[in-house]
Amino acid sequence: MKKLLVLTFFLTSCLLVQAQITPRNILAQKYSPEQVKQALVAHGQYKPYPTTASGWKAAVPDSVMKKIIQTGEERLSYTFEPITASVSLDYKRSGDRERHSGISFGKRNALMELILAESMEDKGRFTEAILNGLWSICEESFWGVPAHISSTGLPDVEKPVVDLFAAETAALLGLADYFVGDKLDKINPLVRKRIYHETNERLFTPMLTHGDEYGWNSPTRAVNNWNPWIMSNWISATLMLEKDESRRAAMIHNSMTDLDRYLNSLGDDGGCDEGPSYWTAAGASVYDCLELLSAATKNKVNIYEHPLIQNMGAYFYKVHIDGNYFVNFADADPKLIPDGLLLYRFGNALNDERMVNMGRWAVGRFPERALAVTGFHRFRSIENLLTAKKIDKTLPSYDKVQDAWLSDIEVLTARDADTDFFLATHGGHNAESHNHNDVGDFLLYSKGEPVIIDAGRGNYTARTFSPQRYELWFTQSNYHNLPIINGQGQKAGRQYEATDAGSIINDKVASLTMNIAKAYPAEAGVANWKRQVALNRAKNQVEITDEYEMQQKPTSIQEVFMTIAEVDTSTPGQVKLTTPGKQSFVLRYDPKKWSASTDFPSTDGMEYRSFKTKWDSHPVQRILLTSKDLSQKGKHNFVLSRN
Repeated sequence: MKKLLVLTFFLTSCLLVQAQITPRNILAQKYSPEQVKQALVAHGQYKPYPTTASGWKAAVPDSVMKKIIQTGEERLSYTFEPITASVSLDYKRSGDRERHSGISFGKRNALMELILAESMEDKGRFTEAILNGLWSICEESFWGVPAHISSTGLPDVEKPVVDLFAAETAALLGLADYFVGDKLDKINPLVRKRIYHETNERLFTPMLTHGDEYGWNSPTRAVNNWNPWIMSNWISATLMLEKDESRRAAMIHNSMTDLDRYLNSLGDDGGCDEGPSYWTAAGASVYDCLELLSAATKNKVNIYEHPLIQNMGAYFYKVHIDGNYFVNFADADPKLIPDGLLLYRFGNALNDERMVNMGRWAVGRFPERALAVTGFHRFRSIENLLTAKKIDKTLPSYDKVQDAWLSDIEVLTARDADTDFFLATHGGHNAESHNHNDVGDFLLYSKGEPVIIDAGRGNYTARTFSPQRYELWFTQSNYHNLPIINGQGQKAGRQYEATDAGSIINDKVASLTMNIAKAYPAEAGVANWKRQVALNRAKNQVEITDEYEMQQKPTSIQEVFMTIAEVDTSTPGQVKLTTPGKQSFVLRYDPKKWSASTDFPSTDGMEYRSFKTKWDSHPVQRILLTSKDLSQKGKHNFVLSRN
């Protein structure tokens, strides 16, 4: 069993952080099992959400209730189809994840919509459809996705595996029991019995008996977003379903000490090396846990004042560029619609005015996101519904952070009010969670529009989380804004890292200097490669300076710049860029030392489909500067400015 779990979560949690663990154990040190047991509201008294039409009407805008009930009506004809063995085997046979996910996630979204519609209307119209949805899901052999049991293809029902979506499903069934359990009893009391039995077999018992064996819950290695994401669902399901008060308290305390493992994996700056799109399932999931724990203990469990939690929350706005663009190193996506209601609540819990105002701004800017009830983190969606009436006003903007240096993950962000430039760059290492080989990469935006980009990730398939991961172009340093040295790109592994990273931030400049030589393999022949990425506020430009020393004279050196802008290389010494928004920029280089060319990375194949649309359907293009001056030592300067 242990061997299977280790293999499974090496592949699926791919490249869990190999960072130093800081044994803070914030929750374990502050709260003993007995304190949790004494503080926990009893199961029969735990009533966190409305369960009647009148209760919902008092808490949620009428327009929201009407929309949810209408959506529920549309789901009355939904067919909860079974997941066949052939569908489950797609991932093992072809690497495809989408057919299984389409059925599985679709069933759970439809069930959630039906549950809320019934709870809000409270007339019994939706209970039969809910019954069929619940029974269909209980009949599934595995609540997760085949990508998370890739060694077998089909699940071994005698050895249940806890993955993200098994935990999500358990929490969903807990919500069903809470909102419509009494109505299910009137149909057949065996339904709720089945809900508890399946959740106990698939989540509670595995976590209590061998939870430490899962890679995402390792007691000795740093862990990533899987940990808080699963913990939040474990907490929710436990609070809703477990009636044995001693066992309920034990599971809650276990989830708290397990959550410590994620908090111990963070640096003091609270930075998320997986990027902001993963923060919504990492830092935000920590908040989900804390919000659930606070409500279930009448605020007796509360660690919001801890500096790590404060910094973990602030990370999200430190990497916000503008609109729905966020810094997207590693597997993070460039676009993310922020959850304004979550940010509003989290900001209030932290007493962080900037986060509160970011939430107010996001609710006004993205109203369609604010009250969505489908997708994951469903208890978060319910809290969002209950928060809508509490926001006194939305904001047209908020006070964005000008500069930030996250020293533990070596990420620098900087903006300039005069040029409206936003620069982000980072050092770090090539064993970060959801890693790309991208030590020393940078990106540049202007007026909220991409100029020089990190292309982001493609579609997740079997290859994405396998030894073939770095055969995919979007994971390779050759397709990031980095040098290619003697034909060699960077390699994956903790030893491939930046050294001597240091930032300077003042009124004139914001810069990151680092030595990226160790990020390259021995075959590259690099002795030193000191890179500086700077936002020069005095000159209104971004400057890239590479000062290097090779072990011997190189055979080739190229510099890469990625963009979605239109590119004109016809003028020696200048690469002219025209963004989709018709902003004009120029990348200046020494034409005596470099020649310029371009190419387009592939969008063919299942791993690359998303690049056809990811950047508003603008193709990703690679600019290649090829050195004519192959000296053993050298210093290269590149300047990006408005044209």
